Amino acid sequence: MYYVAQTDQLVADGVINPAQADEIKSRARSAMIALCVNSLLIAGILAATLGLVFLLASAASVAVCGGLFLGAGLLILRKGAALYRMFGNASALIGAGMLISGTAFELIDKIPDRAGILLALIGAVLAALFFWRFRAGLVQLRFAYGAVLVMAAALHVVGVYGAADQFALSGWPMPLIHFYVFAAIAALGLTLDIRFVTALAIIPFGQMSDTGTYYFTAAYVFYSPETTLSILQMGLLIGTCLWAISRGDAKMGRQAGVLMIMAFIVANLCFLVGSIWGDIVGESLWGPVYSDFAGDWQAYDAARDAYRTQAFEISEGVYAIVWALLLGALIIWAAMSNRRGMFNAAMTFAGIHAYTQMFESFYDEPLAYVIGGLAAIPLAFGLWRLNNAWFKPLSPASTQ
Repeated sequence: MYYVAQTDQLVADGVINPAQADEIKSRARSAMIALCVNSLLIAGILAATLGLVFLLASAASVAVCGGLFLGAGLLILRKGAALYRMFGNASALIGAGMLISGTAFELIDKIPDRAGILLALIGAVLAALFFWRFRAGLVQLRFAYGAVLVMAAALHVVGVYGAADQFALSGWPMPLIHFYVFAAIAALGLTLDIRFVTALAIIPFGQMSDTGTYYFTAAYVFYSPETTLSILQMGLLIGTCLWAISRGDAKMGRQAGVLMIMAFIVANLCFLVGSIWGDIVGESLWGPVYSDFAGDWQAYDAARDAYRTQAFEISEGVYAIVWALLLGALIIWAAMSNRRGMFNAAMTFAGIHAYTQMFESFYDEPLAYVIGGLAAIPLAFGLWRLNNAWFKPLSPASTQ
């Protein structure tokens, strides 16, 4: 539901009638039940797929069983009645998952030196094929085609990062690879109109500014040694999403909206780090690297101190003040523009910021609490008056 409505109060005020309130409740309940059913279905398919792959433990057996499951599922979806579509989707997805995951495990086990490139190529070909079928296929096949498209895209992404690890890529190529994966995941989420997929795009995007937090087996997704640069990066993404929301259709607005909230969350996590430690901008990118000093700590410390004397530094106090002002402005803007997700995220981080600074800075300064509390009262009053002046609520009589 894009807007939260108190239907009982709306009926009591005469804005809507009881039949309309029942329809709103019924649609909201149907949407939640559909989400619950799909979540259970996907979880069961993933568990059954991986279980069969490891149980059979043979590439040939996995391929044969996967092909049979896939064929049976597509046949049920094409010829069967609507009552049996859930079983057709489950069978098709289990079969496709066995084929794709079995292929990945076999390539990694048999030819690990070329597995990354092969997985990337196979995933790209499968993704293109099922994208075509998703756009042109029958309505009852779209769920299965879309799910297999996600599997193929995941195979491609694993292959891209696997190839980067095999070729030991570092430096400037890695941000380009992260951006490519970000764009691919965001495009996939937009194609399928699934906000959960789009939200995952923030993971590679958040890795673009890192200098050593990516490994083949792990990634510190929400950590960056360059907090200021990461905040600017997330701010650029937020601005791009706002532009897309204002210029695109409803589907574009949904996907850009969730990506904007994810970028806002990562930016606030960077602000949290900066408000505690401050930031020396660009040190991990252009500063001295310990590995270049052959284990000589004294030489490395001297070089790092020399760099910091001429580097641009932002203290933790400046970070804390700027973060508080931005959060306050964003909370007001989100409330006035009815952006509930952004409002909830901003309120959450405002509480985190206040709690953190209470122990970091103001635990022994009672005057700070007095000034802050007194300043909040006229601000709340001004916001209340502004809302009443700009947005006149409809009276019950005007809606009849």
